[in-house]
Amino acid sequence: MPILSVFFGIIIRMWHDDHAPPHIHVEYQGFDALVEIKTGKVLKGLLSRKVANIVSDWCLVHQTELLNNWELAQNYEPLERIQGADRD
Repeated sequence: MPILSVFFGIIIRMWHDDHAPPHIHVEYQGFDALVEIKTGKVLKGLLSRKVANIVSDWCLVHQTELLNNWELAQNYEPLERIQGADRD
């Protein structure tokens, strides 16, 4: 599963040809969650409140890039990296 971004130890991934709604996979210190791109809300899994807020804010800032990557993933095309919340 391609990595889109890594920041503050949070890993953001996206599967190719994944199920709707458009979402990302988030990993942080042994926790995993699916986060909806359009709302930034955790759909499934667990994240600490602090990490969930960071990821939610990041999703909303980078929503266009994430949705573009979602379209690429649906067509099995290479995905683009996205700048992290730590500006790395």
